[in-house]
Amino acid sequence: MIVQHVDMIALTTRGQGFVDVTGEIAHWLAARTDGDGLVTLFLRHTSASLTIQENADPDVLRDLADTLDRLAPRDLPYLHNSEGPDDMPAHIRAMLTAPSLAIPVKAGRMMLGTWQAIYLIEHRDRPHRREIALHFIGEERRQGLTAAATATGSAP
Repeated sequence: MIVQHVDMIALTTRGQGFVDVTGEIAHWLAARTDGDGLVTLFLRHTSASLTIQENADPDVLRDLADTLDRLAPRDLPYLHNSEGPDDMPAHIRAMLTAPSLAIPVKAGRMMLGTWQAIYLIEHRDRPHRREIALHFIGEERRQGLTAAATATGSAP
């Protein structure tokens, strides 16, 4: 039987940088399914983003942050500056990356590669509360059989 689960997780960033959210997403998913399907993540903000990147060498994240700094520097004379000098560069960086990800799920686990992790990228200087909308669509959990199906010995 095909099911859907929709939820939201919130977290507070420390300011600009990469926040590994792989564990939170895996925990949420494991509590809902041991089946196959697709999990979609959607970040509800315009000055932060999501990405899948290497989790083994922290220099990768430093190099990515440096590259984003070069692509959208803070010291340009942007028209939009009412929220501070880091806001417009944050919007540009979010446009260059992504607000959503879709990840295949097999047996209740995301099919990420060995060196892959899911990161929320905070593009603003100050800490912010960020929300990620989560959506799983796929097979129903085997342990989640209804009481009637279990009592009759039948499965959906």
